[in-house]
Amino acid sequence: MPCIFCEIENVIFENELAKCFYDKFPVNQGHILIVPKRHCNDYFSLKSEEKHSIDELIMRSKMLIDSIYRPEGYNIGVNCGEVAGQTIFHCHIHIIPRYRNDMDEPTGGVRGVIPHKRIYTQEVI
Repeated sequence: MPCIFCEIENVIFENELAKCFYDKFPVNQGHILIVPKRHCNDYFSLKSEEKHSIDELIMRSKMLIDSIYRPEGYNIGVNCGEVAGQTIFHCHIHIIPRYRNDMDEPTGGVRGVIPHKRIYTQEVI
């Protein structure tokens, strides 16, 4: 079966080793995915040059999203493996803009992947 990320055509921008495009099923307005051009399963399979290229596109994506949508925060996420929620096995990095009141209680951020672990109390030392 062909990989949809290898064949994606609606690219926002790209560099030699990576490309980015809007997520087809966005979590929030402006949600972008960044993928390496080389097909590899997950982040841990990337070469250091690919990581550098992806980081460059993360920053370019942020500047674009900032200029169009003006979010108040971001989540950057990568799912590695089926048990982590990965459904397309071509490495992809989510750039998710966050807006005030887009959820009732954002405390815990990415910890929300396991809902009962999301809310926690920090103790001051």
